[in-house]
Amino acid sequence: MKRSPFGRLWPNVTAVVLFIGFVFPVYWMFATAFKPTGDIISENPVWFPTDITFDHFKTATDADNFWTFVANSLIVTVLAVVFSLLIALAGAFALARMRFKGRRGFIVGFMMAQMAPWEVMVIAIYMIVRDASMLNSLVPLTLFYTMMILPFTVLTLRGFVAAVPRELEESAMVDGCTRGQAFLKIIFPLLAPGLMATSMFGFITAWNELPLVLVVNKEAGAQTLPLWLTSFQTVFGNDWGATMAASSLFAVPILILFVFLQRRAVSGLTAGAVKG
Repeated sequence: MKRSPFGRLWPNVTAVVLFIGFVFPVYWMFATAFKPTGDIISENPVWFPTDITFDHFKTATDADNFWTFVANSLIVTVLAVVFSLLIALAGAFALARMRFKGRRGFIVGFMMAQMAPWEVMVIAIYMIVRDASMLNSLVPLTLFYTMMILPFTVLTLRGFVAAVPRELEESAMVDGCTRGQAFLKIIFPLLAPGLMATSMFGFITAWNELPLVLVVNKEAGAQTLPLWLTSFQTVFGNDWGATMAASSLFAVPILILFVFLQRRAVSGLTAGAVKG
């Protein structure tokens, strides 16, 4: 049956509208970061800045403890992603390949942990960290960020492990490999899309997290970049130029990560959602 021109047109129009809706706020953030203050507060919006200034970026990076915040964010984010991947690889393999009592309940528990709003546990987390004398430390942040991204990582990688034919693993074991060697040599290389997808998701989740660090780390030396973004609000109002410049700098690592990983990450998210 021949499709009508309208039937071919409306999906493209919808895609363009959605694209503009998602991209425009990002464009406006970056554009505002380069505008002079007069253009930012002008009653007539300046859609395309002509007078480019870098003063707002200088204001943002000259803020107190900026490089400390950068280092702290990178440390806790990278460590949380690495730890979650190491733990999730073992958990995903067990859930996909082994049969044990309570397996289905274990999977349901991971799904519930993924859906539950962890912010409701902030007070309990604070009490645990306080009683352990670990306030104003990067250790609890790293541990709890790992817990936050672990359920998604396990469930996604489980789908990839389940998609690898058992025969490949069994053939390697017949050839003399142990189960661990078969996993490292056969299964692990095939998990690249899943690893990319979960790494990107975990990085974004840990990189953007604010409530926990706001509660457990009051000292500047143990705080992260999301708190830095709030430092441009004063009793005199918001410094929108510096705020947008800071937001742009904050978004750059995620954009770079997505550019490098987007092909494998998208295939990983879709494949992990339907397999296993």
